[in-house]
Formats: sequence, C-alpha cells, structure tokens
Amino acid sequence: MYNSKIIGLGKYLPDNVVTNDDLSKMMDTNDAWIQERTGIKERRWIKEGTEDTSAVMGAKAAKIAIERAGLTKDDIDFIVFATLSPDYYFPGCGVQIQHLLEMPTIGALDIRNQCTGFVYAVSVADQFIKTGMYKNILVIGSEYHSGGLEKSTRGRGVTVIFGDGAGAAVLTREEDNTKGILSSHLHSEGKYAEELTVLGPSIKHWVPEILEANDPNDTSYYPYMNGTFVFKHAVVRFSEAIMEGLKTNNLQKEDIDMLIPHQANLRISQFIQKKFGLRDDQVFNNIQKYGNTTAASVIIALTEAWEEGKINDGDTVVLAAFGSGFTWGSVIMKW
Repeated sequence: MYNSKIIGLGKYLPDNVVTNDDLSKMMDTNDAWIQERTGIKERRWIKEGTEDTSAVMGAKAAKIAIERAGLTKDDIDFIVFATLSPDYYFPGCGVQIQHLLEMPTIGALDIRNQCTGFVYAVSVADQFIKTGMYKNILVIGSEYHSGGLEKSTRGRGVTVIFGDGAGAAVLTREEDNTKGILSSHLHSEGKYAEELTVLGPSIKHWVPEILEANDPNDTSYYPYMNGTFVFKHAVVRFSEAIMEGLKTNNLQKEDIDMLIPHQANLRISQFIQKKFGLRDDQVFNNIQKYGNTTAASVIIALTEAWEEGKINDGDTVVLAAFGSGFTWGSVIMKW
C-alpha cells in the first residue's frame, strides 16, 4: 500500500476586508468585545457584485495548488470538495470545479462535515490513494459565509466569527511509508447536532414556507450556535483527537513540529497549546486575520504556514478540527 503526501498548496481570500469596527456600524458590538471572546480582528467577506462563490474561490485556490505541485489539470484523477456553503442546494461544488478548471470527466465528491470538512476530505483522499485507486487527488475547502449571516445585533454572536475564503491541496502517492500522511482519526456525536446548526431551509423547512410566512422572528435559516457549550466540547475533543493520532504513531507531544488547528476561536487554540506545552512557533493561528472559514480554515492556515517557511521537510505536522455535528478529527503527517 502507498502513503499519500501533499505536494501542492494554494489559498484564495476575497479582497474585501471587514474589521471589527466595520461590524460595530451594523450591530451593537465593538473591537474589544470581539477580540476578547474570539481573538478575531478582521475577516474577509465577498463583496456584492464580484464573481466569487464557494466554487469560484475553490477553483482559484486549486489552480495555485496544481501549479505548485508541478502538475496540470489533466493530471488530477479525482476531486474532493468540502463546504457547508455550496453554490446550490444541489449539485455540490465538486462538479463545478471539474467544469471551471476544464478538467477531464473525472469523479467529484462533496464532503459536508462543516468545520472538520478538510480533515475528513484529506482522510478520504488518503484512502483512495492508499488503495491505489487514484494517484493525484485535488482536495478543496471553501466557504462563502457572509451571504447567509444575520448582520444585526440579534445575530452578532455568530456573525462576528465567520469569514469567507478557500484553500486547496494536491495529494499524490508516496511509496515511503515513513513519509506523508501517517494516519487520520475521525469521530462524531450527533446528539449535539442542534447546538451548532442551520435548521432551514431543508426538506422539512423549504424556502417557499419561509417566504410565505415572512416571519421576521423566524431565525431558523440563520446559523445558530450555543457558543459556551461548543467551546467546552471543542477543547476536550481537540485534545482527544490529537492524542489519538500521536499514540497511533508512537509519537509524543514533544514530537509535534507544527500543529494546525481549525481556526474556530483563538481561545480554543491557546487552551490546546497550553495543555500540550507547545511553543508559539509550534502552533499556527491566523484567525485574527480571516475569522472562522470553517472547512477552509485548516487548509488556508496550512498553506500560509508553509508559505511563511514554518513547515519544513521531515516535520511532524498535525491537523486537528472540531465542529458542527458534532464532528472532530485529526491527521498526522510527516512532511
């Protein structure tokens, strides 16, 4: 069996920067309140009138990743696209990537695991490569949150957190089993599904019903998050997923060269860093600039850390995420 390894990374962020002060003009909030609770200073939101969507941003990030991998679009055998904000209710964004990049009629798979989307997507791609079914797989995480946020005081607890953006990685075969992705670990606990959710539109709560009711108090189509509850579970599950990966590979906390956590909340990352006794240069955070980009956050952070020279050959890199579902997971790789 093969291992898989990442050979190309790319990211794309909209040009439109939205600061905490900008949000204070839309809702009752301020920079100090947002930074104290989340660590976020600004985020990127797609500006109305631009071409960007989840699929378009994903395609832009993918072009960079493919070029950096030294490949062409025709070398890609399969697409895995992770998002909670697809351009359409259906079909998913994966097929749009095949069209936007003018690829051959390769398969395209969509992952709907929200904040853990990229970790799940990488694990799927890794298994396809391990079995020899595919050689080069394009994995994308992309989110267009800003179009579905409640930009008012009522929605501030969620709205101040989320940003738009995309990242992509190209995975390929690695014959040396001591290199590349060593293991992935995935978990879920569906009884907490409604602690972080969008209840509608859905098959049970379809768009015409919302439009017909025209109820200003109906918030079911905006994201809801029980923030304190999610935070308490996140710090526990993050730690469990990381420890599970280390134990599987006979590694210790001290062996981590770079931890890339899902950028959910800077306070969660700081808690995990302290618990594992990691230095600042062993944990990469960019939530301050981009907010929580959900399925895109891990891949954007991984790409940025690599671009800044903070990940080098031979490093043990850990990806970890927790989010809606609840779902959580980790990926251990030798760069």
